[in-house]
Amino acid sequence: MSRQQRAEIDARVRRPHPKGPRSVEELRVGFRAMMGEMIVPAGIRTRTTTLGERPALLVEPAGTPKPGTILYFHGGSYVVGSPETAMSLTGNLVTKTGFRAFSLDYRLAPRHPFPAAIEDGLSAYRALLDSGEDPSTIAFAGDSAGGGLTVTTCLAARDAGLPMPAAIVAFSPGLDATRTGESMDTKADIDPFFTREGLEHTGSMYLAGQDPHQPLLSPATLADLTGFPPILLQAGTNEMLLDDSTRMATRAREAGVDVILDVTADVPHVFQAFAGVLDEADEALERAALFLRQRIRTRGTAHTSPR
Repeated sequence: MSRQQRAEIDARVRRPHPKGPRSVEELRVGFRAMMGEMIVPAGIRTRTTTLGERPALLVEPAGTPKPGTILYFHGGSYVVGSPETAMSLTGNLVTKTGFRAFSLDYRLAPRHPFPAAIEDGLSAYRALLDSGEDPSTIAFAGDSAGGGLTVTTCLAARDAGLPMPAAIVAFSPGLDATRTGESMDTKADIDPFFTREGLEHTGSMYLAGQDPHQPLLSPATLADLTGFPPILLQAGTNEMLLDDSTRMATRAREAGVDVILDVTADVPHVFQAFAGVLDEADEALERAALFLRQRIRTRGTAHTSPR
């Protein structure tokens, strides 16, 4: 681990930002620029496709992929982001596991508020199952808001009577729209990305007046996780959303779910995106890849691409 690397990343993400609320377009342009600086690994190929009723980016290893599929949900507070902005994360999971990944271009707020993103995630999962994929060969993964979607899509799938995927991997997931975790206050001075005001600004676009006190908005405190697949939660100590993961882990254990809470010191929100420049990011992605390889069954499995 490198203290210098962590300090350099912290300084990099603390560059001055415009003060006051920004428009949706300004938020999207800024997010694309920031994520465009991340390193995308070599050894992958991509093509656009459709999954369910939404566009998606199919990311595959350059060689023959192993039989297994990651359904990936990008981050961006449900307001910004795309499969392209998450390429450093999706690409690394693909190269480190050998599995293919579908990165879903789900609908965004404010034009499409809650529960549009969850509906798109559920539709994408149905499409994989309808194409002949066995659920034991599918895992959900995502970062930030997309990390939240790994859980809420799984809740929606279970409630719809669908079989559970093999596993969930969530990087710094947003799992509490009530924003009641202690880390919202205790980490406020060291989180280089978020402020309560900023989270409330984008959160209000997604909520669109809905009560945040419901399982599909605040699963870390309200969801019944009975029957869930194994979960890996990765977070950093320098983020206001840390307690979304710690409380989710507690809730999962109480429901009898296999769960790993993997917290790395002195790193920010979705630090895994800094793979290639931050040792802790590469190490965390290796742990995530190992978790996925251990839980996606590949013996004698074949998959068919959704049309």
